[in-house]
Amino acid sequence: MKRNRKQGMAVFIMAIFFLLPVLLPAQDVTAKVASAIRSANARELSTYFGSTIDLRVPGTEGSFSKAQSEVIVRNFFNKYPPASYSQNHQGRSNDGTQYAIGVYKSGKSIFRTYFLLKTIEGKPVIQQLKFESEED
Repeated sequence: MKRNRKQGMAVFIMAIFFLLPVLLPAQDVTAKVASAIRSANARELSTYFGSTIDLRVPGTEGSFSKAQSEVIVRNFFNKYPPASYSQNHQGRSNDGTQYAIGVYKSGKSIFRTYFLLKTIEGKPVIQQLKFESEED
């Protein structure tokens, strides 16, 4: 009986040991993405973009390359410099995809922000990024 309990505990510890590195990078990336948004750093933010990204900012919506997306986001940040960014909710779907929802404020403008992270080839990348005006 004690042997089965020890074996079960060993399997549990090994499972945590192997899953922890998989779970932590995406959580760390979520915080880094939030920091890049908070500081309006389009270059830093774009390091987490996939090769293509579904992007929505006021006046622009579609699927764009990583380079195009960086320019679009930089223009958005220039037009709407951040007063604050707060991340209100984050979670994970059953397939491991992570998402975060926040509020980006610039002057009198308020944007509901959403980004979706998916692990591709072992690296979490942004697949979707949206800045939707609360005034619409």
